[in-house]
Amino acid sequence: MISTSHALGALAAMALVTFGLRALPFLAARFLQRHPAVQRLGRFLPLAIMTLLLLHTLAGSARQNPSGPWAELVAVATVVTLQWWRRQALLSILAGTALYVLLRNSTGLG
Repeated sequence: MISTSHALGALAAMALVTFGLRALPFLAARFLQRHPAVQRLGRFLPLAIMTLLLLHTLAGSARQNPSGPWAELVAVATVVTLQWWRRQALLSILAGTALYVLLRNSTGLG
């Protein structure tokens, strides 16, 4: 059986490590903001993450749809076209989402 002092010591060590890991990004912020690799990641990573999330969601939704991936493909094409044409993310997302819901709930493509 572990003694109370050993248990409290282990908890204190775990708390210290957890606090240190959570505080580290704030302490290193000045270095990280000026580092070229972090700046490159800041430009590239958000788009890459959103693309991966989109592909994962589309693949899952398309597999569940008995009539194929047409509703997903038309909605994504609409979002891409609107974003390229108008450059308004909110308009693109709302229009693509509305079209996707309409297509999935209709008897045609959805």
